[in-house]
Amino acid sequence: MSNLIVRLFIKDYQNTKNPSVREKYGYLGSVTGIIINMILALAKYLIGTVTNSIAITADAINNFSDSVSCVITLVSFKMANMKPDKEHPFGHGRIEYVAALIVGFIVELMGYELIKSSVEKIKNPEAVVFSVPAVIVLVLSIGGKLWLALFNRYLGKKIDSTAMQAVFTDSIGDITATSVTLISLVISLFTDLPIDGYMGIVVSLFILYAGFGILKESIGIILGRPPSKELVDELVEFVMSHEEILGIHDLVIHSYGETRIFASIHTEIAADGDMLKAHDTIDTIEKKVKEKFGVELVIHMDPIVTNDETVEKHYQCVHKAVKEIDDCLDIHDFRVVEGPTHTNLIFDVVIPHRYRLSDTELKEAISDKMKAINPSYCLVITVDNCYI
Repeated sequence: MSNLIVRLFIKDYQNTKNPSVREKYGYLGSVTGIIINMILALAKYLIGTVTNSIAITADAINNFSDSVSCVITLVSFKMANMKPDKEHPFGHGRIEYVAALIVGFIVELMGYELIKSSVEKIKNPEAVVFSVPAVIVLVLSIGGKLWLALFNRYLGKKIDSTAMQAVFTDSIGDITATSVTLISLVISLFTDLPIDGYMGIVVSLFILYAGFGILKESIGIILGRPPSKELVDELVEFVMSHEEILGIHDLVIHSYGETRIFASIHTEIAADGDMLKAHDTIDTIEKKVKEKFGVELVIHMDPIVTNDETVEKHYQCVHKAVKEIDDCLDIHDFRVVEGPTHTNLIFDVVIPHRYRLSDTELKEAISDKMKAINPSYCLVITVDNCYI
């Protein structure tokens, strides 16, 4: 059904890398969410007033806040698609992440306010009036929110949208909250205890948990998360498919929104090859990556010696020593400068995040190993961090 709706309302729906198409996906999800949540909020508010249930009223307010969240998401998609300007040369795509952050704060605020209302209900309990229409509304609400959650997840995956994934997370929390509210209404038939207030607190806790998840995800993206493994693997495979490219390293990918992705990479080419031909290949790769992946790629060429047995011997010696220290380490940009009294081995070593040794300790460990093999070795080591 979700696919049918998308086909009906979005032309060229498969071209999700196009900012205009992506914006239409955002509009479709947001408008659908506003309509469904406002209908549910109105129905629950009326039922909550009639049955004197704080849990149902709280659920109504939560649906209203969801409508506000959808409005924020709608505005964010419009603003994210604005063209780059002098103040924001990389575009405005990260507004979507800010929108998700705002949604998270709204959800947390609503959860806090509902806890206060529920505590007051426990202190000053009022009888809850069981109503069949109330049960019907709550059951329909659960069904409606489930469909809306799945619809937003579908759209969010299609365009890799953080804001829409936040709406999905919030909707799942709402389903749980409404289910708890329904249970409290049924239990009110069998007890005079202020179960409604306690269930209101449970509803609030679910809302707070959903809000925390949204905040955590949004802050993580704003701080800078690693690129997806799929994108990394596809980029690496594509670049390495060109015969002039002998190896790659120092791949860095960062985004300013899902349609504004920038990357840089170092490629190894034969030092004795045709530099003009290699440069033409690099230009071609950059253009094709833009067309194929929508990524602005900048490539740095590293000439390497490929037919010198002495250099290869030194490389294998260093590579073995580094792997003996830790198999997760790797080296690149290897060069050899031989002199009458010593031999300079110049290279970079790549370490994982939160590596057990400091940069200084690692350099000393490699140097000690190599000097034990040959005292004339003089190592010039640069420690690299992995950004993928």
